[in-house]
Amino acid sequence: MHAHDLSPWSHSHVFDTGNPAAEWGTRAVLWITATMMVVEIWAGWWFNSMALLADGWHMSSHALAIGLSAFAYVAARRYARDSRFAFGTWKIEVLAGYTSAVFLLGIAALMAFASIERLLVPQTIQFPEAIAIAMVGLVVNVVCALILGRAEHDHGHASKHGHKHYHHREYHHDLNLRSAYLHVIADAVTSVLAIVALVGGMAFGWNWLDPVMGIVGAVLVARWAWGLLQDTGRVLLDREMDHPVAEEIRHNVTNVDPTQSTQIADLHLWRVGNSKYACILSLVTHDARLTPARVKACLCEHDELTHVTVEIHQCE
Repeated sequence: MHAHDLSPWSHSHVFDTGNPAAEWGTRAVLWITATMMVVEIWAGWWFNSMALLADGWHMSSHALAIGLSAFAYVAARRYARDSRFAFGTWKIEVLAGYTSAVFLLGIAALMAFASIERLLVPQTIQFPEAIAIAMVGLVVNVVCALILGRAEHDHGHASKHGHKHYHHREYHHDLNLRSAYLHVIADAVTSVLAIVALVGGMAFGWNWLDPVMGIVGAVLVARWAWGLLQDTGRVLLDREMDHPVAEEIRHNVTNVDPTQSTQIADLHLWRVGNSKYACILSLVTHDARLTPARVKACLCEHDELTHVTVEIHQCE
């Protein structure tokens, strides 16, 4: 004999309230980056500077990626009440982060290719102009990083109330905002490495230092992009069964029945929001008094579980 009680929450339940600070931050950074891009491309054309043109087109790739992040926030907010999205629209942001990570890997590959080419075929470097460009780019990127860092801080502070089980970075991190932040940081690190290389080249004649630093920067960017690719891919593929909350669910359920006659037959856990999870739990028990309400009561301390379905199989 089987007794079933499936208790899904309604679609109107809010899984994620969005990240207004991050949406504003990515829009602001997008406009700053795009403006700097246009200025550098125009100046490069007007002054016939290949260094300015190259940096301007390089910045255009980051503007495109940051624009993707901003678009994801708008789309997620616009379709938040669309019933076609069974668990909300948060994964639009994650998908944007994943796409941005792939794009960042492509940028790293281009950086490495250009640096190796420049190492094999050295070219004359206009040191004062190049250093000035790198300094301006660094200032712009520091400003953008501060804007996005502030947005992450504001969202994390607003989200952590009521969640005390997990590390802040693991539990509340906005993957879409992280992708935009990584593009800005990648540009900033590239500028710092370029300044070091150019100063060394101008002072000591080490022209080889510029492409070598480019390769170092490409490796760093690739590592960051790979980490973001793993984190976003884990969410998109619903690979969450190794999350600490899964182990805590198992622990709580085994303690709900003092006779130890209840076992977990099946457990599915997947993320439906930045800090929200859905759970399907199937139990086999000899305890006739065990109900889905009792099971849910023992899980109520987990505020991150916003959609819980409990199925109980009674054994005679």
